[in-house]
Amino acid sequence: MLSMSTEIPYFGEHTQISLVCDSCGWRHTDFIPAEGRKPGAWSLVLDSKDKMSCRVVRSSSCTIRLVELDLEVTPGSASSGFISNIEGVIKRFEDAIGTLLRHSQAEEDVESTDSAIVLINRLAKVKLGEQTIEMVLFDPKGRSQIIHDEAIHRDMTDEEIGALQMGVDIPIHEIID
Repeated sequence: MLSMSTEIPYFGEHTQISLVCDSCGWRHTDFIPAEGRKPGAWSLVLDSKDKMSCRVVRSSSCTIRLVELDLEVTPGSASSGFISNIEGVIKRFEDAIGTLLRHSQAEEDVESTDSAIVLINRLAKVKLGEQTIEMVLFDPKGRSQIIHDEAIHRDMTDEEIGALQMGVDIPIHEIID
């Protein structure tokens, strides 16, 4: 286990915890704020190429949704936190769709292949600022954020929290002598 406390600009002090198993290669990374947070959602309309460079802090409990494209990444058993920019988050979506595209091509599934190509092309237009979509982060633990002046934060409803997957909660315990 490695931990490092650092000040993330505009987001405050955080502890990054990384767990690694030398035997099997399993890894888990998460970001825990120094001060308590409550469940929250962050949204930003991606309507220009300039917004591709704004920062995103995503914890392992965060769901990311690209609303107009009906795309969503939910936390699972291997979910890890990361710090990236909007373009990096979109690249993660592109990579996942690319995997599905290769599989559908191998299976000669024309409909799925066409759908994947359309999504990849639309994401490319978003990165160029030629198509507008909204990105929303839903974090029931309140650890995620979009760092941009136009990003909107709001509290989450109990219904929203109940409908979300939480990912794996790795217990970290301090040993006291």
